[in-house]
Amino acid sequence: MLPTRIPGLVKRLYHSLTWDLYNCTDSVFLTFDDGPTPGVTKQVLDILKAFDALATFFCIGRNAERNPELISMIRSAGHIIGNHTYSHLNGMKTRNRDYYNDIQLARSFTPSELFRPPYGMISPSQIKHLKKQYTIIMWDIMSYDYDPAVSREKCLDNVITSVRPGSVVVFHDSLKASEKVLYALPRVLEFVKEKGWKGSPLRLPIRGRERKDCEC
Repeated sequence: MLPTRIPGLVKRLYHSLTWDLYNCTDSVFLTFDDGPTPGVTKQVLDILKAFDALATFFCIGRNAERNPELISMIRSAGHIIGNHTYSHLNGMKTRNRDYYNDIQLARSFTPSELFRPPYGMISPSQIKHLKKQYTIIMWDIMSYDYDPAVSREKCLDNVITSVRPGSVVVFHDSLKASEKVLYALPRVLEFVKEKGWKGSPLRLPIRGRERKDCEC
């Protein structure tokens, strides 16, 4: 299995991307990819509300187009929407022009200056181009809730053994991940609450590591 925590070497090689916000001393940044999904996203929103937590949803454009009521629910609850392409494209396997067009199409349904590349796969030329318009958000901790080889208990353990203030954590509000995310999320939020931290959304401007302050 790939590591739960992104190695520091990877972060240094791609230092222009946002991997974490460790200058934030009291916030954990929970993110949800691949939704919105009927029957899943609403339950995620209910759990977040129960813990008075906010999060960032990196939505696939075609899912947002099909489920505008869920997009409205996410926004009205105070959460942040991010662009995750329209068709969930792998940037390393897609021609740049097609990739940019797909992202622009998604923007019609997920207007946002935050972008997360599906699979975390993006080329240097795509980074250079997209950074003119977007803040590219990667992650610090992967829950692996989408992996059929990972149990729901292991999914929970992946997060709580690694999370710390400033961590950007990836869950998925998808059918494939639903059992694990709905099990792990309330337990992660309880852990975060016990530590005296809070669940916060990613708001622009994203503060860089060189800054000692952070608007969380």
